[in-house]
Amino acid sequence: MADIAPILHIISPLRHVSPFDVNMAVDAGYATILPYSGVTLDEVGDLTQDMMFSRHPDAAPRTGLFIGGKDAGLALDMANKAKSVLFPPFEISIFVDPAGSFTTAAAMVAEVELKLRPSRPEGLKGVKLQVFGATGVVGGIAGVIAAQAGAQVTLVSHRDIEAVEAKARDFKQRFGVDLASATGKSEDDKRALVADAEVVLACGRAGVEILSADVLAEAKHLKVAADVNAVPPSGIAGIDAHANGTPLAHGALGIGALTIGHLKYRVQHELLQRMRVAPSAMTIGFEDAFVLARSLTA
Repeated sequence: MADIAPILHIISPLRHVSPFDVNMAVDAGYATILPYSGVTLDEVGDLTQDMMFSRHPDAAPRTGLFIGGKDAGLALDMANKAKSVLFPPFEISIFVDPAGSFTTAAAMVAEVELKLRPSRPEGLKGVKLQVFGATGVVGGIAGVIAAQAGAQVTLVSHRDIEAVEAKARDFKQRFGVDLASATGKSEDDKRALVADAEVVLACGRAGVEILSADVLAEAKHLKVAADVNAVPPSGIAGIDAHANGTPLAHGALGIGALTIGHLKYRVQHELLQRMRVAPSAMTIGFEDAFVLARSLTA
C-alpha cells in the first residue's frame, strides 16, 4: 500500500473548514486535502459513499474523513451516519475532532491526571471535578472523559442550569456516564461550588476570567486547576498560558493553555499520521485521543 496516495476529506457544518485542521493535516504528511463546508447531517451518507466507492478497495484505509465543526453532538452524529454506510471492503478511516475539542479535552484531562499522580496514584478515580464553561464543546467532552476515568463530574453553566442539564442527559444516553449539573452565574454561586472541588477545569470563552482569586480562596480542597484560555485575562486567576504545575492557593497546582495545547498538538498530529499510513481503516474519537494523551504523559 506504500504507493497508494492518502487523501483526507474534511467536512464541517460551518461556513468555513478550520484552517487549524488543514494545517495539522499538512504537518502530518497529507498532500491531498479536500475541504467541504456547510455540510448537513443528511448529506454525510452520500458524501461518504462518494469517498469510498471512487477508489479501489486497497485504497480505502488511505481515504480519510475528518469531521470538524463546533458541535460535539452533531459531529458524533455525522460520524455515526458515515459509519452506517461503510461495509467491507470499502471501509474508510474516520477521525472526529470538532474544533479540535476532542484532542484538547483529552490533553487537558491527561495533564490533570499527571499533576494528581504524586498525591493520588489512583488518578481521577473518586475525585470531585467541576467543569466551568461546560456548555462549550471542549468542556462537555472533558467532563465525559473525566467521568469515564472515575471522577465525580459536575458540569457548570454560566447561564441557566437547563443548558448543562440537557448536555448531561445527552452524554448519559450516548456514553452511559452520570454527570451532575450546576449553575455558576454569580460569584456567590462559584464560591459555593469550588468549596467542594478537588479539580476545576475552565473551558469558557477566551479572554474571560471565570474563577477569580476571591473565588479560589474558597477552594480549600483544590488539588489541580486547568485552563484552556490562552487569551488574557486567564480563565482562572493566577494561571498564565505557560503554567505547568504553578502553585496556587491552598497548595493546588495550575495548568495553562499552552501546556495543554502542546500535548493536544502532539496527540492530533500522531493520530493523523497513524491514519495516513494505516494498513486497515481506523475510527478515531476522543477515547483514542485520551489513550494516546495518557501514554504521552506516562
